[in-house]
Amino acid sequence: MTAELLERLEAEARSLGVVGMGVTGPEPFDEVRRTMDRRAATGESADLGFTYKDRSRATTILESYPSARSIVSVAWPYVPAAGSPARPAPGMGRVARFAERNHYESLRRVLDRLVATVESEGHAAWQLADDDRLVDRAAAVRAGVGWWGKSTMVLVPGAGPWVLLGSVVTDAALPRSEPTRRDCGTCAACLPACPTGALVAPGQIDARKCIAYWAQAPGVIPRRMRALMGDRLYGCDECLTACPPGHPVLGRATDVRGTVDLAEVLGLDDTTLMRRFSHFYVPRREARHLRRNAIIALGNVGGRSAFGVLAGYLGHPDWLLRAHAAWALQALDHPRSEEVLSEARRSEEDPRVLAELEHEQYGIEPGLR
Repeated sequence: MTAELLERLEAEARSLGVVGMGVTGPEPFDEVRRTMDRRAATGESADLGFTYKDRSRATTILESYPSARSIVSVAWPYVPAAGSPARPAPGMGRVARFAERNHYESLRRVLDRLVATVESEGHAAWQLADDDRLVDRAAAVRAGVGWWGKSTMVLVPGAGPWVLLGSVVTDAALPRSEPTRRDCGTCAACLPACPTGALVAPGQIDARKCIAYWAQAPGVIPRRMRALMGDRLYGCDECLTACPPGHPVLGRATDVRGTVDLAEVLGLDDTTLMRRFSHFYVPRREARHLRRNAIIALGNVGGRSAFGVLAGYLGHPDWLLRAHAAWALQALDHPRSEEVLSEARRSEEDPRVLAELEHEQYGIEPGLR
């Protein structure tokens, strides 16, 4: 009966547009746990939360679901639907393709359908997507959905890295899949593509150098990272874009999406801003962190027309935004930048903002390109 159930699940997944599916057991992902422990010990995981909050739970599904006997791993393609950003233009920012809209909604609908199919046969089932109770990449690799890329992403035949991963955990003892034998071979295109050198070795990422990490981190973004963020408001696709297995599907992503007017973003009130980007992970759901990202991007690509917006933020009530606006105005190199910066130096009282106002040169820290 479980073999017939698996056939039903596979057929349904295909009909819904899933590009990869496999089954593995509930045994702990011990090797992944050791890797996570090492990264935490060396500092490479920075202050990552999510699965790092409880590494044992994230790599041992039986801690969350004691009755689990199978994990059904699913790969959902978000490209070409996510399109591609417009060519770089003054004042325009980019959003990574996975966050161009809430593509997880589509994945969750698929998982809900698969859960319903399992339950119709009298078994218990639970869906997990973007969930800290499971390292979904580990499940996908062991289930044969794809292989670990040198970028640390899971690469799926026919889709490359352009997938979201989800799982159905069930007490049904489904036939297990074999792990894929494929790997990246001699290809290492993703490593030099990283704009900050965060991919320090094949399959090894240092979050402290990762743009996507800092875009989701609270507080001050280090000076060494700001110019390297370029026009990015959220996320970074560079290692994915460079990945050859993903080129065919990326070539079909011709719709212009994921481009935002940075000045417009900075002009929204907090409620409207967070509603527009409700699917983003924003620390503590505080709009200030998304504004901070937009200020940095505008300092990098805003051109002289961005002066008024950034100068306005130099008087913002929030010290975090004043501090990043001070950097952005210096990066902008507008004829009037020094005038407003000098005025701010005379009136500013917060030492954190004063430190930014008095920092004239913004070099790139050793180890970052």
